[in-house]
Amino acid sequence: MKKPFFRKPPLDLHGITHLEVQVLVEDYVLTNQTYLPLQIVTGNSTGMKNRVTKCLKEHGFSYQIGDDFNKGYVAVLKD
Repeated sequence: MKKPFFRKPPLDLHGITHLEVQVLVEDYVLTNQTYLPLQIVTGNSTGMKNRVTKCLKEHGFSYQIGDDFNKGYVAVLKD
C-alpha cells in the first residue's frame, strides 16, 4: 500500500489525556478537511487510537491505522 502524502503538519496527541482527544481531533479534522489526507500521531496506545477512530467514524471520515513500518498514527483519508 502506498503511503499517503500529508500536506498539513500532524496533530500530535503525545501528552494529551484521553478526555481531551474528542475536541482536539474534531477541531483538527474539521478545520483541515480540505487538505486530506491528514495525520494524527497517537503513539502505540490502543485506547488513544480507539478514541481517534471513534471520533472519525462519528464524522464520516475514512481512516487507516499506520503503515507497515509505523503503527503509531492514524491517517485520515480522502474517500
